[in-house]
Amino acid sequence: MKVMSVHDIQKLIKIIGLEAFLVRLITFLENDFSHWDTFRKSVRHATYFAQGAIELMPCANDQFYTFKYVNRHPANTAQGKLSIVGIGQLSDTATGYPLLLSEMTLLTALRTAATGALAAKYLARENSQSLAIIGTGAQSEFQVMAFSSLFRLRQIRYFDVDAAAMAKFSRNLAPYAFELIPCANIRDAIRNSDIIITATASNRRQTLFELQDVTLGTHIYAMGGDCPGKTELSRALLQAAKIVVEFIPQTLKEGEVQQCDASDIYAELWELVTKRKRGRENATEITVFDSVGFALEDFATLRLVYELALEHQLGSEIALLPEVRDPKDLFGVLSPFPQGRGTDC
Repeated sequence: MKVMSVHDIQKLIKIIGLEAFLVRLITFLENDFSHWDTFRKSVRHATYFAQGAIELMPCANDQFYTFKYVNRHPANTAQGKLSIVGIGQLSDTATGYPLLLSEMTLLTALRTAATGALAAKYLARENSQSLAIIGTGAQSEFQVMAFSSLFRLRQIRYFDVDAAAMAKFSRNLAPYAFELIPCANIRDAIRNSDIIITATASNRRQTLFELQDVTLGTHIYAMGGDCPGKTELSRALLQAAKIVVEFIPQTLKEGEVQQCDASDIYAELWELVTKRKRGRENATEITVFDSVGFALEDFATLRLVYELALEHQLGSEIALLPEVRDPKDLFGVLSPFPQGRGTDC
């Protein structure tokens, strides 16, 4: 079985380039969402604790089965730990044998950003040039880079309650050709922005801004509300917007639309990708992609990483599965004698 470590993912991104990887990932996501009906889908299995949640996210088609182990522990940063870490596996459905075990902390950040950019392809104005991001934590730079791969972004406005996080964000994006504008509050950040990304970590119900604060024609990528009881947008704003989600049964439990009814949802993302429903229909409508993260996105990411790992001969082959001469003799693997031989009398 091939294992892709953090070092292997770093090397892969260096070989391909970050923008090229994101563009290719968006293509894989779009392809898999276009084959929505061929997937075996379910809501993720979540176990909740006072300090956070641990989840398993499975997805499969006739060729591959994938799952991701991922956590959400917002207070981890105070201990110098990441609030989200992940590990993913890709298996062959014909045999059930695992093909790939991969780090998915970096990959989750990349796929979350790529999924948001894919939705914006259908929901944001094509000429969008300004982006506002509320929350400049671990996800923030990935978001900007993914959106800039599809839109000619010139201006990035940003705000976070943590000044150090804002400084980090500015430092990381300084080498790129963006006009970076730190803002003193949320309203200043979102003013006249074409695209707004909400990515806060606070694990509670909150309203970051009101409907009247949003310019007509704005697209909002709401990715921070991703568990029961956690929201970032008001119900009034949601009811005034065209709402698109990933997987209705999951988003109703965890997304912004846990405040609403299923009837308030315009479409699932696959319906836009397959042209069953239109995305943005005019220059003035407010659109919202209410994203909580869905296992099909991890499926596409693991499929891409496996393909690239083989192409570039990356990763390590680890013997995590027994190799046997006789598939009915598993006990023989532990025998002190070679399989098929006994002791002499």
